[in-house]
Amino acid sequence: MWFVAIGCVLIAIKLAGVTAIAVWSWWWILSPFAAAAVWWVIADATGDTQRRAMERERKRVEDRRERHLAAMGLDIFSGKNRKRRGSPPPNRKAP
Repeated sequence: MWFVAIGCVLIAIKLAGVTAIAVWSWWWILSPFAAAAVWWVIADATGDTQRRAMERERKRVEDRRERHLAAMGLDIFSGKNRKRRGSPPPNRKAP
C-alpha cells in the first residue's frame, strides 16, 4: 500500500513540475507501482494475505461471540477474570 501511495505522490509532483522530481524519467516515477505489484504477488504466493484474512475473521467471530454473551448476561470472561475458553473451573475445597 505504501508503494502505491508513494507512486501517486511522485506522479502528482511530476505533473505539477515541482522540484527536481519533475525532470526524472517516467520509469522512476512509475517504479513504485511495479514494486507494489511484485509485493502483492509475493504476499499471495507465501500465503500471507490469506493468513491475515483468516486472523481478521477469527477476531471478528470472537468479538461477536463475546458481545452476544454480554448481551445475554453471560459475560463471565470479561474484565480481569478473562480466561481462555474451555479451561476448567478453579479447584475449590468442599465445605
